[in-house]
Amino acid sequence: MSITHWKFALVILASALACGAANADGSGDSAVASSDDGKYADKDGNPTYKISSDGTVDWYTYSGFRRYHSDCHVCHGPNGDGSSLAPALADSLKTLNYADFNNIVTNGRNNVNASNDKVMPSFGTNVNVMCFLDDIYVYLRARANNAIPGGRPPKHEDKPEAAKQAETSCTGIK
Repeated sequence: MSITHWKFALVILASALACGAANADGSGDSAVASSDDGKYADKDGNPTYKISSDGTVDWYTYSGFRRYHSDCHVCHGPNGDGSSLAPALADSLKTLNYADFNNIVTNGRNNVNASNDKVMPSFGTNVNVMCFLDDIYVYLRARANNAIPGGRPPKHEDKPEAAKQAETSCTGIK
């Protein structure tokens, strides 16, 4: 099973488990509870960011900034601040949990009624999004919690070997 299929299966499982949970738990407590090769998780196992006292961001937050700006900012605006086309994801992640975020990005969303005509396309087949979904999430989570300002993070950790291997495995690009 490829990484893309594995991630999709994980998203579906997480979404199913989240159905019984409160829908508006937001980004929750973002404090780092565990680390695995430079990838950080909160106490619930959700991806989170780590910002050093000198402003250095972890690699995955920096990668999330880059990936967000390659596929998401056109509609959701610079820094996740929203636009006339789509909501401010930096605000949305204050009430949107990890499983719901993954579900919406993977499957898309139609919010069409008499006063609204917003449609989020599915990115489930976009390798440039799906292989870096956690990175995008931690970047937006950091923005939602005002842990980093808008714009390119000035300093970041080096890319861990595990990130290089995961990228090659998921994208097929060496």
